[in-house]
Amino acid sequence: MNTAPLLCVDDEPANLTLLRETLKDDYSLVFARSGVDSLRAVEKHHPSLILLDVQLPDMDGYRVCRQLKAAPETRDIPVIFVTGQTREEDEQAGFDAGGVDYLTKPVRPAIVKARVRAHLSLVSANRLEQAYRDAIYMLGEAGHHNDSDTGMHIWRMAAYSRALARAAGWGPERCALLELAAAMHDTGKIGIPTPILTKPGKLDASEWEVMKTHAQIGYEILSRSQAPVFQLAAEIALCHHEKWDGSGYPRGLAGTAIPESARIIALADVFDALSMTRPYKQPWPLAQILKLLEEGAGHHFDPRLVRLLIAILPEILEIGRQWDARGRASAHEP
Repeated sequence: MNTAPLLCVDDEPANLTLLRETLKDDYSLVFARSGVDSLRAVEKHHPSLILLDVQLPDMDGYRVCRQLKAAPETRDIPVIFVTGQTREEDEQAGFDAGGVDYLTKPVRPAIVKARVRAHLSLVSANRLEQAYRDAIYMLGEAGHHNDSDTGMHIWRMAAYSRALARAAGWGPERCALLELAAAMHDTGKIGIPTPILTKPGKLDASEWEVMKTHAQIGYEILSRSQAPVFQLAAEIALCHHEKWDGSGYPRGLAGTAIPESARIIALADVFDALSMTRPYKQPWPLAQILKLLEEGAGHHFDPRLVRLLIAILPEILEIGRQWDARGRASAHEP
């Protein structure tokens, strides 16, 4: 049985009895016979799903559903209307109110079971996806835990990476995957000692060798998952410091031997880092940034990607403005 019960709402005892007999072996159940009582039951029991009649003695089911969908704490509870109203406009009203399904009476137990099971499965899938995204965001933030001056850098450069990948011919789904994976490119910094990460001056030779290990550490952490987003993130973590001319690390890869994902992230990362304010520098003027990127084409960066970034520069700048506005809004939140 699910931990959270199902709420069955109907003013006819016979209908509630039918729902109870249909669902009692698989789910815990609570019942209500009016709109007001149903709202109280939701507040008390936090049901996982609601089977809701439309014709109730005090308020109709559509109104109940609209109230639930208007409240952040209840808007995600799926509502299945179970009603004797069979007109097409009634069904449309149910969906307009926020219902996920519409069953007409007399209900068939097998159909009720199938619809309840299907919608609870969707809820579980949505929660799993949200947990998946939360894990990605936490790993992205963890890699920059000691970089107090980075602000929204990782999320902004991830958005740049998505736009650049699209310009390079990637499909929509893979572009979206890259945006999530990009945020985890520095996950390996979790394994670098804090004194090295936070050293205000230039690292000495031995410290630099330790710092460079973050690429391999990130790969080892992220490659443990077989999920596509983490496999892509592992590839990026390992290779985002490789350079087109072979002078990067950790493997000294050159040209197209470097995965295109890592080449995209390398360019987006540098572009954003130069564009932002840091305690030790002001943002570079755009013309100076573009000059550095053009000079780095064929040395640090993939020349084709540099050309593509310049070609979509208005889009890149608009993304930057949107993220800057979001950052200012967050700074003013209480």
